[in-house]
Amino acid sequence: MRTGLPNGFPDLFGMKMANGKAFYIEVKTPTGKIQPDQIAFHHELMHAHAVHGIARSVEDAIKIVDEELVGFGYPKEDIWLC
Repeated sequence: MRTGLPNGFPDLFGMKMANGKAFYIEVKTPTGKIQPDQIAFHHELMHAHAVHGIARSVEDAIKIVDEELVGFGYPKEDIWLC
């Protein structure tokens, strides 16, 4: 199914009403693998210093948004390639 969003676009996205910051969350199971197009989109979000990460639990998703984390859950080698 095509949604019109670019390949690799995270599963969830929204905006914090308190400060207007956007956030993007890729949802994965505890053993779910990150796809190449998701890594490519992650690089774009890193360049923009956007709040984003991989949530493998509800707690991860809340942490990403509440603490405004950038690149949470992505392999460290991918974070610094950006």
